Parts: sequence; C-alpha cells; structure tokens
Amino acid sequence: MPAAPPPPRKPNFAWSLLRNSWRQLTSMRTALVLLFLLAVAAIPGSVLPQRAVSPEKVTAYYTQHPDLAPKLEQIGGFAVYASPWFAAIYLLLFTSLVGCVVPRLRDHFRALRTVPPDAPKRLERLPQHAVVEERADDPAEAAQAAASELRKRRFRTRVREQGDGSWTVSAEKGYLKETGNLFFHFALLTVLVGVGFGHWYGWHGNRILVEGNDQGFCNSVTQYDESSLGPRVDAADLPFFCLRLTDFQAAYQTTGQPKSFDADVEVQTKQDGPWKARHFTVNNPLRLSQANVHLLGHGYAVELRYTDRFGAQQTKVVPFLPTDGLFTSSGVGSFPDVNIDPKTNKRDVNLQVGFEGVFVPTVDPAGGATSVFPAENNPALFLTAYRGDLGVEVGNPGSVYSLDQGQIANGELKKVSGDRPQRLTPGQSWTLDDGTKVEFLATRPFATLAVRYDPTATLVLAGAVVGLLGLMLSLGGHRRRLWFRISPRDGSGSLMEAGGLPRTDYPGFAEEFGQIVGAARGPDGGTP
Repeated sequence: MPAAPPPPRKPNFAWSLLRNSWRQLTSMRTALVLLFLLAVAAIPGSVLPQRAVSPEKVTAYYTQHPDLAPKLEQIGGFAVYASPWFAAIYLLLFTSLVGCVVPRLRDHFRALRTVPPDAPKRLERLPQHAVVEERADDPAEAAQAAASELRKRRFRTRVREQGDGSWTVSAEKGYLKETGNLFFHFALLTVLVGVGFGHWYGWHGNRILVEGNDQGFCNSVTQYDESSLGPRVDAADLPFFCLRLTDFQAAYQTTGQPKSFDADVEVQTKQDGPWKARHFTVNNPLRLSQANVHLLGHGYAVELRYTDRFGAQQTKVVPFLPTDGLFTSSGVGSFPDVNIDPKTNKRDVNLQVGFEGVFVPTVDPAGGATSVFPAENNPALFLTAYRGDLGVEVGNPGSVYSLDQGQIANGELKKVSGDRPQRLTPGQSWTLDDGTKVEFLATRPFATLAVRYDPTATLVLAGAVVGLLGLMLSLGGHRRRLWFRISPRDGSGSLMEAGGLPRTDYPGFAEEFGQIVGAARGPDGGTP
C-alpha cells in the first residue's frame, strides 16, 4: 500500500512578508523613488540656514521668525543632513542600490560571457528584414565576409554551420548601455559611501574672524564659534594651524549687490613657525594640508572703549551681525568686569554695564537706524545702555550677540540711556548718567569662515565623474542583435537573408541595418 503523501506545508507568513519587502526595496522603481525623496529632503537644507554652515544666520532667522523657528528646530530644519528622517532615506537608498546592483552585475557578467544566440528560423518576423537573392560566393565565404564586416563595426559575432548546409552569423552589440547603467549605480554608491565616511572621519568649525593681529585664532574646538567633530574624531586629532585676518576687501555694485569679497590672511602651520601670507575668495578657498578654509560672508566689528567710575578702561572689539542685505547690523558690548573698587578690589555685580547697539555702515539721510548701502560711506552706531547684573555668572548658556532678556524682564538689568538710542560716529564718546563713558573708537571688518576637513572629498568627486560618464554611456548605448542566414543555391552561389532586432528603443536602427546589409552583400552587390 503506497504511503500517504505528506501534508502540504503551511506558508510562513513572516518569511513571505520579509521576502516580498526585500524584493520591493531592491527594485529599480523603489530606488528611483528613494532617490527622488532624497532630493526632495535636501531642499530644506538649501532653503533654510543650517547651523553647521552659518549659525549666525540661524540666529537671525530666530529673530525674524520667532514663532516658526522653534517648530523647524524640532523637526531638524536647521540641521537637515543630520536629522533622523534624512538618515533613514539615505540608508534605505543605499540598501536598495546594493540589492539592485549586485544581481544586475551578476547577470551582466554572465551575458558578456554568453555567445550571441543562433538565428531564429523565421527572420521575416523580425522588425528589420532583408533578402539578397543572388551571391557569387559559397555560403561559408559569404558568412565569413558578413562576420568580418560586423566585427569592423564592433559587433560580437558567432558563425555557425547548420546541418542542411547553410551558415548563420549571429551578432550582438550595445552592452555598453548596461555597463554605463552599472557604472552610474556604482558611482552613486561610491558617493553615498564617501559622504558617510566623510561624516564619520571629517570635522568642521565656524569662526567669525575679525581683522587684526590681536584677533587671530588657532585650530582648536574651544576657539570656534560652532564646531562639529565626526563620531570617529577627537578634539586632539585636529591638526595645528593658526589664522589671523590682515585685510578684507569688499566691492559692491551701485545697487548694493555684492560684487567681490577678498580676504588676506597670515597662516602658521607649525608651532612657533613662520607666518605666511595667503589670499582667498568666496569661490577659491584657502587650502591647507588637512583642512580647507571657506569664506562664507563678512560684516563689521565695532571697537568700543568703556571708562568706569574709577577711571579704569576696557576695550572690546565686538562683531555685529548683519540683519539685512545692506548690512544693518546688531550686536552687544558687555562689560561685566568694570567698576571694581581699587581700595577693596571688590566688584559690585549691580554695576555691570552692557550696550545693545545697531551699526549702520551708511546711515539713511532721512533718519532712522537703517543702512542704505553696505559699504562704510557714512557709518553710525546707535547704542542703548543697560546697568545691573548681566547674568554672566549664573552659568546659563546665552548668546553673545544679545543681552539676557530674562535679566531685563526681572529688573536685574535696567536701561539707563533714556527712550532713544544714542547715536555715535567713529571717534565720538558718550558720557552716562553716573559719569562713566563709552567711546566708539573705530570699526574693523570681519570674515565668516568655515573650516572643513573631509577625507573622502576626492572619492566623492571621482564617484561623481564616473557617474556622469556612466550616464553618458547609458544614454548613448543601444542594445541590438543581427542575424544572417546564407543558404546554398542550386548550381552555384548562395542566398543571403538578414534580420535585426533592437533590444532597446533605437530610432536609427533601420538605417544602421540597411548600411550593414548593403556592406555585407559584397562587391558584386547581389540582387535584393
């Protein structure tokens, strides 16, 4: 008695779901959708200011949009490329490309090693078909002549003898199209890998560098206004170099639009080494051995000197951040270590002084603290004085470009300058109600610098170049196959039949097919 057949296996739902999900993820359609999503996700990074590139613009955005900015901060709008949702799209795209390219590479390698298939029995059913009724040579010679002509045109050919005495020639061309496709996808993977490793092992820092030898800085995390190190980078790994801004030139059109920015700096690359003069511009960064220094923007720093009630003086150079395209700029000069009694050497925290100010490089003749041109044609500084506890000893983080509004709100910091700001021009001074004095000495230009190191920048560039070449090959290549069947005729000579099949959309295939058939007819031409 035969054994009963085994019961049918129950489908594993979890395995089926996982397999189908993987197939969907590694399909070309999904890869294209993810690539499109990555491009769309990068748009906010181009529209919104990014903290990693320009923190001062983020601060200005908070000032201009106090309600919208916190909501954008919650979803990573000011750090798009470090947000979880951008990383998720990035990793899904990488996985999809790997799962898509590896099988295609295997199939392409197999196709390159496979000889062209033999001619189909009925060539007249192909999109292109032609018959040469009479040829003077025998079938073997005619087949070799046709194969030789096809090889001249860089076709892969195979000549076969059939059992009925006829000969066939199979030819194929256009593998560069798939090769270009694979190059493009591998280049895209290279770019993704390069960006990822560049994030791990790279670092960057932003710094506002004011002109003057007393305002230089060295490459240290503590000396950057904002910095970010890759997960594989420690502060001790940063290379040594120091910079100081010696000159800055800005040129503008008559409309106030910027024309050119040029920065002259001195660079020290070794401890106690010589300082070397260098020059760079917006589109031509300063290239050091392990970092590039990019010029992002510029502005004006105000030099203030404060004389306290005991005659002691302090001088500070304070960068003022632009708030519009004509460089109306705002900033704060804080003097917490003033009014120290020389007899007791004690300081009263309630006698600290701060100045909120608006600097205008070219003041509006009609009045008001607004600029009408970005160059210093008629500079003016509008100051508002505050006296009291600045709140710097509390330990709470705060902005160096504004006073602590909490201290003003609770009365710890009081305005002492009246209702209207005091207008000063370079060289003028202002005496406060307690006999102390603030002087507007001069202005200095400053440059906003982005110092960056990306160890995979060359790899990403190579990937981009290879991707462009692969795209050109993919668009320019056309896969097609041709066949010739040469049959012997009664008596002497042979009959040639040709057929062609384009594997991809190729409008010029009919013309190419006609040229090849015409050349394969031989010097006698035959009778079509």
